[in-house]
Amino acid sequence: MLSALTARRTFLTTAAAGLCAVTTAASSSQGPIRIGQIGVGHAHASKLSVYRNNPDYEVVGIVEPDEQLRRAAQTRDPYRDLNWMTREQLLNTPGLQAVLVETQVRDLLDQAAVCVAAGKHVHIDKPAGQSLSQFAAILQAAEQQKLLVQMGYMYRYNPGIVLLRQLLRDGCLGQIFEVHTVMSKVVDAADRVALSEFRGGMMFELGCHVLDLVVGILGEPAAVTPYIRHSAPLSDNLNDNMLAVLQYAQATATVRTTALEVDGFRRRHLTVCGTAGTFHLQPLDNPAAVLTLAAAHGNFKAGTQDVSFPRYVRYVDDAADMARIIRGEKTTDFPYAHDLAVQRTLLQACGENPHRP
Repeated sequence: MLSALTARRTFLTTAAAGLCAVTTAASSSQGPIRIGQIGVGHAHASKLSVYRNNPDYEVVGIVEPDEQLRRAAQTRDPYRDLNWMTREQLLNTPGLQAVLVETQVRDLLDQAAVCVAAGKHVHIDKPAGQSLSQFAAILQAAEQQKLLVQMGYMYRYNPGIVLLRQLLRDGCLGQIFEVHTVMSKVVDAADRVALSEFRGGMMFELGCHVLDLVVGILGEPAAVTPYIRHSAPLSDNLNDNMLAVLQYAQATATVRTTALEVDGFRRRHLTVCGTAGTFHLQPLDNPAAVLTLAAAHGNFKAGTQDVSFPRYVRYVDDAADMARIIRGEKTTDFPYAHDLAVQRTLLQACGENPHRP
């Protein structure tokens, strides 16, 4: 596999420049990409509607072995009138090329491993389970077969993040010495109980999205220090107030995430500080940026300016990018080594040993 340093260079270069390279023999002349989904238990499983509305795809079927989850989903718009089938039926559907893995988090890797073993591209929702070794084995198997593994981190194609990658590639922010992120919301009592299954709590649930960005900007950290807190006056076991400090040779990064912040969506943000400029993106879900530059660059002047972006709809660009990669029109912007580095960093930020079985 690629080293973490090489992965970061590839991440910055291809994501910003949009370089294209043929990676598979697929062709758009073959018609829509046949895709299916396993699971409706993930909080983001309804993204299937994005693929149903995209003419690049034909959704051939959906799998959900849990009868209660299946009955509840069948009447909802993202799943209405779909062909419900077993996993074996889906994986043996003629022409199937890709599978969205949208189970409950504890089952994501088991299902993804079966799909990759069957020779299918996969989109795995976040986070990539608790076993780093299992995730590494999936990535290795995919790499050997030249299959795409696309992770469901929802800000990768945010237009503000796309601009940030361009600024980093051009070097106009200088040497990065500080990155600061916040990703919070209020979680209700029932969901708190479900999330308490994982020691990483809100870092595992929400912090993973911005850790993906931090590792893309700075690479894999030399060390991670987690601060794990349960701050709500409730008797559940959810670690609901989490901070991780990432250490680099010439930089530090912080990731904060809680289940307690009123109107937390509004304050979700990413700040990147370099010796030649600062980029602040807030809120992440409806992006607007403040950019400060020591020197003019392209259409941006020296000094501070506001930058607006078109409306951001989650997963639309993820689906479009997956189609281009499967058809061999471009390489992935997020190589296997990047995803492995993100998962290793996430487990450390959750206070877990990433090397445990």
